[in-house]
Amino acid sequence: MLAYTLLILFVGGLQALAAHVQVTWDIGYLNISRDGSTTWRAIGANGKLPIPPIYVTQGDVLELTAINHLDKPASLHTHGLFQRNSSYYDGAGFITECGIPPGAQFTYIIETRDQSGTYWVHAHYGTEAIDGLRAALIIRDQDPQLLDEYDEDVLLTLEDWGQEPNDDLMERLKTLSLEGMPPNHPSVLINGINTNILQPIRFTPGRRYRLRVLSMSFTYWFKVRLPGHTMQVIEADGIYSRPSAADGLDLGPGQRYSVIITAHESLDYNYALNVTFYSDFIVRIPGLTPRYHQVPIVYHDDAPVKTFPVIEDHEVKWADELAMEPRDEQMLLEPVDQHIVRNVKALIKELDVPNYAFGDYAYDPVPVPPLLTALTTGNMALSPLVYAPQLNAIILKHNHVVELELRNPDTLIVHTYHCHGHAFQVVESGPVNKNSSIPVKRFKGRQPMRRDTITLATGRYVRVRIKADNPGVWYQHCHQEQHNFSGLAFTFIEAPDVMQRTLRIPSEMLEFCRILGHPTQGNSAGRIGSDMTGIKPPLKIHGLADYISGS
Repeated sequence: MLAYTLLILFVGGLQALAAHVQVTWDIGYLNISRDGSTTWRAIGANGKLPIPPIYVTQGDVLELTAINHLDKPASLHTHGLFQRNSSYYDGAGFITECGIPPGAQFTYIIETRDQSGTYWVHAHYGTEAIDGLRAALIIRDQDPQLLDEYDEDVLLTLEDWGQEPNDDLMERLKTLSLEGMPPNHPSVLINGINTNILQPIRFTPGRRYRLRVLSMSFTYWFKVRLPGHTMQVIEADGIYSRPSAADGLDLGPGQRYSVIITAHESLDYNYALNVTFYSDFIVRIPGLTPRYHQVPIVYHDDAPVKTFPVIEDHEVKWADELAMEPRDEQMLLEPVDQHIVRNVKALIKELDVPNYAFGDYAYDPVPVPPLLTALTTGNMALSPLVYAPQLNAIILKHNHVVELELRNPDTLIVHTYHCHGHAFQVVESGPVNKNSSIPVKRFKGRQPMRRDTITLATGRYVRVRIKADNPGVWYQHCHQEQHNFSGLAFTFIEAPDVMQRTLRIPSEMLEFCRILGHPTQGNSAGRIGSDMTGIKPPLKIHGLADYISGS
């Protein structure tokens, strides 16, 4: 009872201290060299790249105004924020909105009452995020117990950065044979700058540092280690965990961790934070992939850098969500009401980029965003018939426990799955082939860790659970953007009957749809019932069977 009372007092305190934080991004083009070698037309905000991180305090309301000075629509997604009761602010272009037209502006209202931790904001329309429109979003904690665990807060953002606008790259990829290599390899940016001019991180003996590591990548992975120090992992994707020791972090696109590192008492040595930039599905080329970078950890300007023997990756204790436990002690969601299986499927085409699917069809946008379809089709919104097949729409009933099994059987490429609107419980992973020697791993105890982005390795499956308690339309997709653009996505249509009673689309959003020539009601084609006249046929991709039970 005392703990419950303290929780009420804590939440009440957050509401009393809440502030409205106003941030404006004037989005436009700028010619810039971020890697020290190539200059091209990127996309930034307020004439800047990198875009400065956004800092708010838990309980604040972030009012993020986007002014679109591009020659195409734009939208902004706050990656990891649940947008509870406000799915229309999720920022997913062609899913929850039509986009902000050129010359227009829109303010996203982002509540932080129920969340804190490490997040980011990025464009979610076309390739604008890859071309630069992204920044960290840090929601500072107010929990005194957590704040007492560290003395300083340090942010480390990791990005891949191309050598030309991504639209140009995608066009050039279409001219390659299957054996051809991509025409360029991205560079690495750490805290928004190229690795030749990195500023050191300074450690004071005995102090405890919270290091927030945020992958703002869209293709490559990062491994992060600090030899000679132990990392205590306390956060994955905005979900706090009980402290667990690790030697390193392995981050796919969109993933985040916080670790606490206690500085040594001695000033005798400096150290190097090792950052490996790699991708398992791109041919290894010395000097290009993988690449190795170091961030100086300085105890004393005149101290030498301590060296350590090289160890293999399999000898490293990497942070593992299946071995972590949530600090809030949320129990395993059960019983399961709905079980969903989705296989990664690929259609490889000579002289063209491949298409992918989480289901029978490659995802493809339609004239009416599915959020508007769910809100305007009455009882028919509960039927998949009003959603075009290429949306791979899955209807979720309110408050049902949903178990999702994602399988990556034979695409030869690792993926990262990102869930909008929820953080999922990570329940199990293992081999798709039951005769494989790869072990099945299941969470420990009764409290599985949660996160919103997870790696889906080749030949393996992951099994996750959510509770459908956040009515809205939520995009589910691979966070390697080229795979996302190529169809590796599906949508949760969550409790459309509840949505229709509780969600009210801002009038500006509807007007933007009209300006951009999109209907604002009806099925995916803007018509009645299952009539999809005017929509191009979906691209079917064959592979292992998918199924839904308990729907």
